[in-house]
Amino acid sequence: MARPKTPILNRDAIRAAALVLIDREGLEGLSMRKLAEELDVRAASLYSHYRTKEELLGAVADAVVSGIDVSGFAKEDWREGITRWARSYRVALAAHPNLVPVIAAGPGRREEALRRADAVHGGLVRAGWPPRYATMIGASTKYLVVGAATQSFARGFDADVRVYRDRYPNLSQAHRLPDHAAEIDEASFELALSSFLDGLAPLFERVRVEA
Repeated sequence: MARPKTPILNRDAIRAAALVLIDREGLEGLSMRKLAEELDVRAASLYSHYRTKEELLGAVADAVVSGIDVSGFAKEDWREGITRWARSYRVALAAHPNLVPVIAAGPGRREEALRRADAVHGGLVRAGWPPRYATMIGASTKYLVVGAATQSFARGFDADVRVYRDRYPNLSQAHRLPDHAAEIDEASFELALSSFLDGLAPLFERVRVEA
């Protein structure tokens, strides 16, 4: 019997199925055996595409990272670059919260992640930031984004007004926060981002003069 012209499995299909599994069951829910069951194949057939679970996990993380926008840094406009990067970075992490520990740990040797790290650092330096500051700005932006993508301030409060009445008068409206969580979280992220950028502006002028 002739072999099929198109292989039953390919790296893209395996990667996509692994991401679905991670989104549904978390990182601990990903195993080559379980993934093979999802794809209705033998686990051994996965290893011809990805040698280890860790290699597959890195590929999944890289696929998600590939959607993060660093194009703003090409214009040598550091403020525009950080804004696009931070917003798209947050969206990518928020869409796949179970994958955050892998992505947030750093690029390691992942190609797409390294390309974006290179674009961010290079863009900041070309715009006039000294390399040391470019490194710290990259780290600071990451801290802001990861926190915003993985935590919800508004959803941390109880919707029962009785929790706050009498004992916590300054939180008398806290029970309303969960109903507006998405709006509050988005606005809070934008406030933090704009305040961060505004704070960097005078520092940028100072370090340029010192350089």
